Amino acid sequence: MPELLGEVSTLGHAPRVIGIYRSADLPTGSRDVALGLWQVSDPGNVGALLRSADAFGAAVALSPECADPLSPRALRASAGAIFRVPLVDWGELPERRVALVAHEGEPLGNVALEPPLAFLLGSERDGLPDELVASALRLSIPTPGDAESLNVAAAGAIALYELARRPAR
Repeated sequence: MPELLGEVSTLGHAPRVIGIYRSADLPTGSRDVALGLWQVSDPGNVGALLRSADAFGAAVALSPECADPLSPRALRASAGAIFRVPLVDWGELPERRVALVAHEGEPLGNVALEPPLAFLLGSERDGLPDELVASALRLSIPTPGDAESLNVAAAGAIALYELARRPAR
């Protein structure tokens, strides 16, 4: 049995157990807060964003060309969040949308935000397309350091935290 587990595993050391599930049994439904991931191609980032969505009670929508949230790397990075976070269609995102852009947006901390809303996060290389940014509130996360931008998973986690830390109105 250990040999068989070693053959099906992508890990360096074979697991002692595996799980089998039906993708149809993954969570569905909507939430007042969501992350809209636009062509996020790194499965580790998709998994990390699922984990952040789980921590802050958000849903996730994936555009075409996003990494597969069920790939081994995404599953590992999600730390089980894929089994708790609803994956919604892009068209089901809340109408109020916030485009997180690396530069030239209003600082995230300066803007009053209330659910329902969706944070839109762009691909690691190209960010969000102009048409998505134009139809959303354009916000940035100020960074005093020398980095050109934040990792998409870090930006999503910061945005969810910023929303959650504010008192409910």
